[in-house]
Amino acid sequence: MKWLVVSDSHGVLDYMKAAVDQEKPERILHLGDVSRDAERLQELYPGIPVEMVRGNCDGWYGDAPEEKELSFLGRKVWMCHGDAYHVKLGIGSITSEARSREAGVVLFGHTHEPLCFREGAMWIMNPGTVSGRPRATYGVIEERDGEVYCRTERLR
Repeated sequence: MKWLVVSDSHGVLDYMKAAVDQEKPERILHLGDVSRDAERLQELYPGIPVEMVRGNCDGWYGDAPEEKELSFLGRKVWMCHGDAYHVKLGIGSITSEARSREAGVVLFGHTHEPLCFREGAMWIMNPGTVSGRPRATYGVIEERDGEVYCRTERLR
């Protein structure tokens, strides 16, 4: 099982399509800015479910919620854009909230800077920006030998 995680596409679809074609995921998660891009991606890949949340540049566009919880191999995956948790000032607030929710994976965007690491039993990932400004990056959640692993990648 493999999920593609993208954020901050800001109207640029080419890099998202390249990431989908490269990773061949079973599901796509879009962490906001611009959620309309996630809808367009769903139209291009109707066989791949797309989950999305709103970012600070989305306003009240569409039906995307501000936060969403999913399950991957029985572990809670909590996704949000991150601006409400002031992630540009640090990740303490968002990781504290993720622990209180008993999340196994916390996903956020907003900073345009990719990061991915494990803190205890919890994975913390920001896929960066898939817009290509300053570079196109994305994240992957995958199963290997029954365990959850996360990583970020840069598109060339």
